[in-house]
Amino acid sequence: MEDSSPVKPVDLVRTSKFLSLVLRHRPDRIGLTLDPQGWARVDELIEAAQRARVPLDRELLRRVVAENDKQRFAFSDDGERIRASQGHSVAVDLGLVALAPPELLYHGTADRFVESIRLQGLVRRNRTHVHLSPDARTATQVGQRHGRPVVLTVRSGEMHRDGIVFHQSANGVWLTEAVLPSYLDFPE
Repeated sequence: MEDSSPVKPVDLVRTSKFLSLVLRHRPDRIGLTLDPQGWARVDELIEAAQRARVPLDRELLRRVVAENDKQRFAFSDDGERIRASQGHSVAVDLGLVALAPPELLYHGTADRFVESIRLQGLVRRNRTHVHLSPDARTATQVGQRHGRPVVLTVRSGEMHRDGIVFHQSANGVWLTEAVLPSYLDFPE
């Protein structure tokens, strides 16, 4: 069955990038305010986007949330609010509960960053957490966004036993504050 909607895939990608910007990093760019848990009222987001000349409506938002392969965004249970699932550089409390991670997690990066990571480990930079993938395939996809991918293995079970806290976002991404080089295995 073919989708007869006028929304083109390029519109979904463009809208997803716009939402990443305003729901994760720069809500002020369109005069939007997030609540302490990172939620924005859908009506306020649509109005602010339209004032900024970004075409946005509820149907397009619904499509982006439903069809984003990484499930980056979520609606509140009543559908009146929306937020990013993780990846914020603005301070928000996603209400994540500390969890024991699997024994191994993975981090995808570009080959040009490997030497720096060997020295510093994984640092969150301007984000609130380091993002880790549950499998090497996903980590490879993440690394490809930045260049030739390299997948690092994170000994997350060992980290957890050493007292380091992990969380899992609504879309399955594992989060922690940093990963020291001593917990990383690099490919040959």
